Amino acid sequence: MADRIIASSAPEWRDAAREMLAASLPDATIEPEGDDLLAIAAEGLSIADVAEIVRGDRIPFVRHLFREVGQVTLFGRQPVGGAVDAIVDTLLALPVPLPPMASLQVWASGTVETIFRPDELRRELETSLSETGFRIERAGMPQVLSACIVGDHVLLGLNGVASALSDWPGGRVRLAKPSGQVSRSEFKLEEIFRTTDLPLPHGGIALDLGASPGGWTRILRGHGFEVVAVDPADLDSRLRRDAGIRHVRSTAAPYLAESRRAFDLIVNDMRMDPAMSVGLMVEASRHLKPGGVMIVTLKLSRHGAVAAVRAALARLDTVVEVELARQLHHNRDEVTVVGRKPA
Repeated sequence: MADRIIASSAPEWRDAAREMLAASLPDATIEPEGDDLLAIAAEGLSIADVAEIVRGDRIPFVRHLFREVGQVTLFGRQPVGGAVDAIVDTLLALPVPLPPMASLQVWASGTVETIFRPDELRRELETSLSETGFRIERAGMPQVLSACIVGDHVLLGLNGVASALSDWPGGRVRLAKPSGQVSRSEFKLEEIFRTTDLPLPHGGIALDLGASPGGWTRILRGHGFEVVAVDPADLDSRLRRDAGIRHVRSTAAPYLAESRRAFDLIVNDMRMDPAMSVGLMVEASRHLKPGGVMIVTLKLSRHGAVAAVRAALARLDTVVEVELARQLHHNRDEVTVVGRKPA
């Protein structure tokens, strides 16, 4: 029987993930498994294969992967101790020994009927595995143990973190609200800086198109950039006295047409049709230094989203090398794209 690879997405974008995976894996069976999960199976298909396809074919709605190695059924209102014992017994009985150290990721998919919370299960499971002689961490290990509660059972996974796409349970990145936050949109940009291994510039000159009220500008300043913030509306009052921010009261297109300045990083989180947003970034690419990076969020409607993403990426390919296309945890009906101008 082929191993199942479990793919996570946002619940409302699971069908889009399935559509794109099916196009890239025509011989695989891809079925829903929980509100935000898909189970992928094909003879000889490994999690490394799926991760390579997600990255190479740019399937942005898949956030996280794990290789299923077992299941544990939860009986009625089973206490957490009974669930932990069953999970540990299943893991220790695997034909391949557990790695001596691993990250442990525990989460729930959709509504579950357990009498314990995922964090309780994680804490008790960590204690039990540690007592058995394994070193268990929250993140940062080369191997990942997964326990995802789905309905009345727990899916167990074991795989390398390099194939997981994210070192967070189910790809659900949890960032604490920072002091001085200007807007919720800050989380999207901070997620890029903190949870990807992309060689992003740190410091230099950044251009924030459609900057108001200044959330992304604030994040860029925190990463050492001087920022040109372009927007006819006001920036948050806390940013106005920052000498590292130059506020240009203009819309993006006229500014790009008139400016002769070159930037290390150009960002765009404006609410506009993906084709318009990409057209603006194609124009903005003339202002990127060689090796410079652009980050843009594509605002999607549920109808035609897959076609819109494919068209946007194809057009961006003409001016930059797309290094990431992902629906981040902090995206809603959006996909974030990172591209680099050839040196």
